[in-house]
Amino acid sequence: MPFGQIEAFAVEGAHLAVESANGASPTFVWLGGFKSDMAGTKAERLARWAEARGQGFVRFDYFGHGRSEGRFEDGTISRWLGDTLAVIDQRTSGPLVLVGSSMGGWLALLAARARPDRVAGLLLIAPAADFTERLMWAGMSDAERVTILADGRIEEPSQYSPEPNVITRALIEDGRKHLLMDTPYLFAGPVRILQGGADPDVPLAHVEALAGLIRSQDLTFDLIPDGDHRLSRPDDLERLLAHAEALAR
Repeated sequence: MPFGQIEAFAVEGAHLAVESANGASPTFVWLGGFKSDMAGTKAERLARWAEARGQGFVRFDYFGHGRSEGRFEDGTISRWLGDTLAVIDQRTSGPLVLVGSSMGGWLALLAARARPDRVAGLLLIAPAADFTERLMWAGMSDAERVTILADGRIEEPSQYSPEPNVITRALIEDGRKHLLMDTPYLFAGPVRILQGGADPDVPLAHVEALAGLIRSQDLTFDLIPDGDHRLSRPDDLERLLAHAEALAR
């Protein structure tokens, strides 16, 4: 990754991989998805966009993700939110635009609520708010629920990796501390939501429900009817960058 410099950043006893570059304000902070990393297609494209225009940009891998230390299955929403807030507090300055993909969208919303004086805008890509409860737990069979409660974990096949997704009881129970889709979500800045109509992982109805709860004077919901969860095709990426351009002004 030629842009910026990757450093090892200690958070709660583990070293996280963080790449940052100073530039024009606001600084864009990339928050990746569940079991994703900062080298994905969308993050790379956004980094190149930021480099070309001299925009401040930060991306990192959560605990147990990508180049960062830790076992993925030991992670929770609290842990990954703590990583996010530590990066915001210690590796950024000035106003921020949080770009959250999938789980990163949930973390972006939680971080904006925790740091309202820092977060100026939100760019959410297939935001999986409350996914541990509304998508994972709600989608489990009775047998799977019995197993996860008794054994502390289950494994599910992943269409994005040859390795299965490990879902732990700790992840589900911890996620309940951070649910935000039961009440309106207040945010003073602009919000852009990019969503695929053919997303099998974070359904359109879920994101529409979330968008209906966000109270912002400047909210745009950009639906790509044939878009999947990745939204990494050339045209999808151009839509993403167009929203980034608007939020950078």
